[in-house]
Amino acid sequence: MDNNIRIWFICFVVLFALSQLFDWVQQLSLPLPIYILGGAFLAVASNYEKLFGSYLGEYSGENNYQQQLDAASQPEVSTYEDEYEYVEEIEELEIRD
Repeated sequence: MDNNIRIWFICFVVLFALSQLFDWVQQLSLPLPIYILGGAFLAVASNYEKLFGSYLGEYSGENNYQQQLDAASQPEVSTYEDEYEYVEEIEELEIRD
């Protein structure tokens, strides 16, 4: 019974703190330049690898290593000629039988 009271008390305190934080955030108003700077920061942070990752990878040799890994993980694709020869072999075997 004692554990149930602790859990209820902790839930009450957490929910009360969240409601007070929500009320405080609603009353908070920031000037427009802060929103613009925040948006620019988020744009740069989300595209950091696209903007700066390729430049850093060229100098450290990571880019070549990543390309080798990508090439090794790709399955080998047969060409059209290989498939055509394979079909011819199957047809020849069927004709012999």
